[in-house]
Amino acid sequence: MTGSTAVPEAVLRMRELAHSAACAAAIRAAARLGVADAVGDAPVAVADLARDVGADADALERLVRALQCYGVFTLTPDGLVAHTPFSRLLREDAPRGLKYNALWATEPWSWEVLGRLDEAVRTGKSVFPGLHGKEFFSYLHEDAPASSEVFDKAMTQSSRLSAQAIADALDLAGAGRVADIAGGQGHVLSTLMERHPALHGILLDLPDVVAGADPRLREGGGLAGRATLVPGDCRREVPVDADVYLLKNILEWDDESTLRTLRNVARAARPGARVVVMENLVDGSPEMKFTTAMDLLLLLNVGGKKHTRAGLLGLIERAGLRVDDIRPVNSYLHLVESTVCAS
Repeated sequence: MTGSTAVPEAVLRMRELAHSAACAAAIRAAARLGVADAVGDAPVAVADLARDVGADADALERLVRALQCYGVFTLTPDGLVAHTPFSRLLREDAPRGLKYNALWATEPWSWEVLGRLDEAVRTGKSVFPGLHGKEFFSYLHEDAPASSEVFDKAMTQSSRLSAQAIADALDLAGAGRVADIAGGQGHVLSTLMERHPALHGILLDLPDVVAGADPRLREGGGLAGRATLVPGDCRREVPVDADVYLLKNILEWDDESTLRTLRNVARAARPGARVVVMENLVDGSPEMKFTTAMDLLLLLNVGGKKHTRAGLLGLIERAGLRVDDIRPVNSYLHLVESTVCAS
């Protein structure tokens, strides 16, 4: 198109951005229907695919056509659906799968809070309690068990994506005991223990989270003899003694809670113990679209934030820790090495 009939590129792009929620919704629908699992190595007819996933054939074709615009699946003119590298990430058996991350980002509560972002920006506070009458994680565990399960699986997928990179980046020479603070199911800890056969690992997290820890760490598991599972809340107390304390993607509450957690670690640790913080920074990251989106969701849900480099280092130092080094682990995660100072 030329002349007065041409639509400016900025208009085209802004129109796409304004309707981008439809892309997220389409990804969620495909994940919930199991479309990626039903498409094999060979292209499959839409009618056959619809039968396999229990969907209306015409509606499914429209869904795939929409996703194809974003590189998720391909749809041939004769109605065959095939995988792309993006769509394969929605498979249950994908080695670097993101199915549960996609579901977590599009849970029902996410649409509710995103519509109130202007309110959160005006007040600087979470909108979640006003919508549901309770704090985010209380709601998740008490009122939305299915969403809580999705969260656990999403966190496990995220840990699997980063565990090997963390193990490569972290020097544990001379360390006998490593404590993973609020470490979820303990996938990162298990990876480190497998990498270092003499290492003893301690997993601290909420009681119901620890109860569902990585099978390798639980009784009968291959690492159980070197593992200690400790139920607790790191924002209240860190009742463990270790040479190295790991805090991965947990310092995302308000600054007061973050500082309290760091001080709890510093109080529990011996002088000279190492505290390793791993976070997504909102500056200096190649994955800024992902990190800033997570930053806004943290504001909406818990009044938290993703940190700037200077902001995170400032909190670590205010907790009485000496920052020794900061370096990237992968495209979205930074590692901060610090030491507990003598009181």
